[in-house]
Amino acid sequence: MLGAMFVRAVLSVFLLVALTVSGDQLDFDFNRDKVGEPPPGFESLIGGQGSPGDWRVVLDEVPSLLAPLTPGGDRKFKKGVLAQLDKNPTDEHFPMLIYHKEEFADFKITTRFKLVSGEKERMAGIAFRFQDTNNYYYIRASGLGSTFNFFKVIDGQRSVPISHQIEIPSDQWHEVSIECKGTKIQAWLNGQEALPPLDDRSLSSGKIGFWTKSDSVVYFTDTRIQFEPRVSLAQSLVEQTLTLYERLLGLKIAAIKEGEEAPVVIASDLPEEVGTPAWKEEAGVIHAGEIYYLKKQGKVTVSMPLRDRNGIPVAAVRVVMKSFAGQTEKNAIARALIVVKSMEPRVLSGKDLMR
Repeated sequence: MLGAMFVRAVLSVFLLVALTVSGDQLDFDFNRDKVGEPPPGFESLIGGQGSPGDWRVVLDEVPSLLAPLTPGGDRKFKKGVLAQLDKNPTDEHFPMLIYHKEEFADFKITTRFKLVSGEKERMAGIAFRFQDTNNYYYIRASGLGSTFNFFKVIDGQRSVPISHQIEIPSDQWHEVSIECKGTKIQAWLNGQEALPPLDDRSLSSGKIGFWTKSDSVVYFTDTRIQFEPRVSLAQSLVEQTLTLYERLLGLKIAAIKEGEEAPVVIASDLPEEVGTPAWKEEAGVIHAGEIYYLKKQGKVTVSMPLRDRNGIPVAAVRVVMKSFAGQTEKNAIARALIVVKSMEPRVLSGKDLMR
């Protein structure tokens, strides 16, 4: 019996090591960082009011991730964990520690957290698809409120929560997992699905970090991010739109990169076209919101502006469709407009397209 459990434990260690060397995975081992200082690779930011939080590595007792070899043999050991220690009681005070070296589109993050103290609040959370302190998603656990909630912040406006009532005791380690695939979001608390599957198109990619509120003192440890290599938003829009409109013969997005004057193709159904010069007419599409139409050899091509959340043209979308009897410029533009309008809700700004 003990021999079988020993083998399982060894296999668990092997699998943990095997996962650690994966090219599409990040493991944050705060035990390797200097105690009393913030971990490298992160930026301390504040949402709402007040100054940034006090993020640093401290020592704490943490249960082993491995299953105990014998009943009642749950081992704890002291190691470095990430702590948010600021106790600012301001209500609209949201300290965040954001990992700034990578952006993620499809990913799964798992971390353990412990609610240590807090008179006004006792909350731990994960911020994800983070653009800036005015645009991001977050999921947070509240010990005092006994809630597990999803929020989004867009243009500085916080949404109403999607909430689940659940007891989250303080001074205990808990595990939270969040997975994003396209527009789908799922979350688990201590291995149990804690929210209904969500579908939100506001943000397609961004950074990931830790979140707290008000005077919450919180510890985090054993953080792992598994992720798919990121595709730019522009290329993602092309691929998803081609799936949605299967009869399209071609689809491309052109934009003017910072410091350049002429537009280039930034996404295409033909990968070899990315980075090549766009049609000269597409400069007018971007600068003046013009529409360009061409009918040739049984095909119609329409280039029209792709607008950001403020209605400003930030790119040109070239839609290629099969012509038909009675095809007119007017109905070709109407067909292309449906395609472009399906893309625009995900474009907050021109910079987003390049990410």
